[in-house]
Amino acid sequence: MIIENVVVSDELKDVYFRCPLHLCHGDCCVEGDAGAPLTEEEISIIEDLTETILPLMDDDGKKVMNDIGSFDYDMSGKMVTPLKPNEECIYLIWENGHTVCVFEKLFIEGKIDFQKPISCHLYPIRVIEDGAFEKLLLHRWRICADAFIVGKQEGVRLLEFVKVPLIRKYGVQWYNRLMIKCGFDPHKNEQK
Repeated sequence: MIIENVVVSDELKDVYFRCPLHLCHGDCCVEGDAGAPLTEEEISIIEDLTETILPLMDDDGKKVMNDIGSFDYDMSGKMVTPLKPNEECIYLIWENGHTVCVFEKLFIEGKIDFQKPISCHLYPIRVIEDGAFEKLLLHRWRICADAFIVGKQEGVRLLEFVKVPLIRKYGVQWYNRLMIKCGFDPHKNEQK
């Protein structure tokens, strides 16, 4: 289906998903062949936040940031979060046995307005640029196997799980159109 200039995979409407951090420990920030995709705007925000995030970062993350900066390039030349030598995202720290994003930690604490890169916030949806269009596709890998099971057990649709990042990226009206087009109530789970 197409909503404005965004092609949405039909598969997304039928998927159930909820991240169970106690099961996966945030391994999507640890494994992979490259860092998370970044926009130029996000890189500018991250650079502005450097002094705020550095005290939270571990020594390996600080060293990589000092050596190469706040972003790197993947094999296709796209800007991504840099990785530590052990291939973890440099913006990852460990707390209570699972990963924590330094941006999200500071956001939750009310210290910054930037929650995290939109590519991380939307995951497991990947945004692929295709000419004048963006395509929203489902990315599946073994790390998130439990999230699909938990989402199904709890009745949490993927499009509900990623409501906040979809609205962050495309706006409320776009999200409402998407949900209506999928046959869902866009106002489900809203506080009254």
